[in-house]
Amino acid sequence: MAKTQYNADSITVLEGLEAVRKRPGMYIGGVGTKGLNHLIYEIVDNSVDEHLAGFCDEIWVTLEADGSCTVRDSGRGIPVEMHKKGVSAERVVLATLHAGGKFDNEAYKTSGGLHGVGSSVVNALSERMDVKICRGGYIYHDAYRRGVPVVELENGLLPVVGKTKETGTQINFLPDGEIFEKTKFKAEWLKSRLHETAYLNPRLRIHYANRRPGEEEEMDYHEPDGIVAYVRELNAGKEAVHEPIYYKGVSERIEVEAAIQFVDTFEENTLGFCNNIFTQEGGTHLMGFKTRFTQLINSYARELGILKEKDANFTGADTRNGMTAIIAVKHPDPIFEGQTKTKLASADATKAVFSVTGDELTRYFDRNLEVLKGIIGCAEKSAKIRKAEEKARTNMLSKSRFSFDSNGKLANCESRDPSMCEIFIVEGDSAGGSAKTARNRKYQAILPIRGKILNVEKASMDKVLANAEIKTMINAFGCGFSEGYGNDFDISKLRYNKIILMTDADVDGSHIDTLLLTFLYRFMPELIYNGHVYIAMPPLYKVVPKKGEGVYLYDDKELERYRKTHKGEFTLQRYKGLGEMDPDQLWETTLDPERRVLKQVEIEDARMASEITEMLMGNDVPPRRKFIYDHADEAEIDA
Repeated sequence: MAKTQYNADSITVLEGLEAVRKRPGMYIGGVGTKGLNHLIYEIVDNSVDEHLAGFCDEIWVTLEADGSCTVRDSGRGIPVEMHKKGVSAERVVLATLHAGGKFDNEAYKTSGGLHGVGSSVVNALSERMDVKICRGGYIYHDAYRRGVPVVELENGLLPVVGKTKETGTQINFLPDGEIFEKTKFKAEWLKSRLHETAYLNPRLRIHYANRRPGEEEEMDYHEPDGIVAYVRELNAGKEAVHEPIYYKGVSERIEVEAAIQFVDTFEENTLGFCNNIFTQEGGTHLMGFKTRFTQLINSYARELGILKEKDANFTGADTRNGMTAIIAVKHPDPIFEGQTKTKLASADATKAVFSVTGDELTRYFDRNLEVLKGIIGCAEKSAKIRKAEEKARTNMLSKSRFSFDSNGKLANCESRDPSMCEIFIVEGDSAGGSAKTARNRKYQAILPIRGKILNVEKASMDKVLANAEIKTMINAFGCGFSEGYGNDFDISKLRYNKIILMTDADVDGSHIDTLLLTFLYRFMPELIYNGHVYIAMPPLYKVVPKKGEGVYLYDDKELERYRKTHKGEFTLQRYKGLGEMDPDQLWETTLDPERRVLKQVEIEDARMASEITEMLMGNDVPPRRKFIYDHADEAEIDA
């Protein structure tokens, strides 16, 4: 029970880095793999800021054999002189929140780390951190344990441990197992981020090494052609309509750089960056680019007589279908939404990108008429397909908020408060029947689907919209969908706070999960980005000892551990499917919020997610075969 008194003694002050350890999600977005890798990104971003300031051309990132990570750069080195607080400036930077050299725009013109919390947060969330600084001809050393310094200062200054002609900072840190669910960094995510950073900084060379046993590899990332090479990589294997368009300009102290190329597909892939940070949720810079690009294409289409006076303008989606674009801005004082910086909120970025895009693309299109006509041709094709499918879309989205075209399948919940409601997408009528009986009718809805839904990555839009299972889900969720030809998605109309995929714990169940996730990612990605999508984890086994209560086990590893630790005989029941559970068992293992296990679906790297989805679920077989061969030893096969 909560305390009845609320007075001065109720107020708790978290000193130093205590607040970070108490609420790590506020600073790194979570304590899962995504937050774990974010620690490396924070340190690397500081080194990249040194490059942007003109003092660093090489960065070394190493995943060490002991599970730690080392980041070293050739920058100036963190200042070690006495700070006005009475200790070395390095100690202030790494052990104090909101301390750094990026607030006055003098030490750093543009920077990704603006809040002064990046390196200190990493320190607070690390079991240990070791720091070496090369500066002024000397090597200085410091070390921390869970954010607390363990090296004794000499008159407030760091001890000197050697001499050197080099400059730079080296930080080694080991994530704290008391904070994180797992402490093993995701190498593929890290490599993708480092390669992305190299594209955005063509004069920077990044050395990557993995020293972990069984994973040893080394590679360099250096992309002198910058974001033009990035666009080419994103479009590899696709038929290009024209060579990449590149432009760069400055408006109101904001530097704007862009690379654009259209390919013969009807998808848009526009990525935004601010000060080298990928703005996963977009923001004002992309708003400025999209608005101006749409205006330009419509203006040129009318000037060339392609759009007649009676014709409606192309929509923004029409003008961008087939587009791959990188929009990167360097902003002296950007405003982000949240410490993890997933969305740019600076209003002046809209004006700057709008202005530079208008000036530079007008100059380019006036000199490259055939390229312009090719781009307008893509918009024409898009508009024709959009108009042909508007009827199907209108029929689907014209239903009232709480009416459903579910063919009687949906067993809705009683509550109409979306924050309280959750919907289970259940494989098969048998499991659906058990789930309908087992659920809590007040807030749990059940939607059975029959077998494997359509693979939307391979299907045309008309087939997608005609698919009964997909139509049922779109109508049930209530928020519309967005894909290719327009955007009718409105997350405020979502009827359920949790969308839970509940399939059998076997290969077929995993395949159905994959098809459902492909549909959600391509047509309703905001549901995933906003944390509404989950995967239920029904148990694979139930063991019942001769003495004692039965225990549910969720995979073969748990069964193996049980066999090693349990003495005496027991009976073993293996669930081949959800339909084999009676309603009581289904409730206590999979539906009951107090006891169930759910996996929340997250996207760490949007570019990688899109590429892997296209490769694994699309029509191009050779890349998929190669991926399967390369990762065969990582597969977990249900015997």
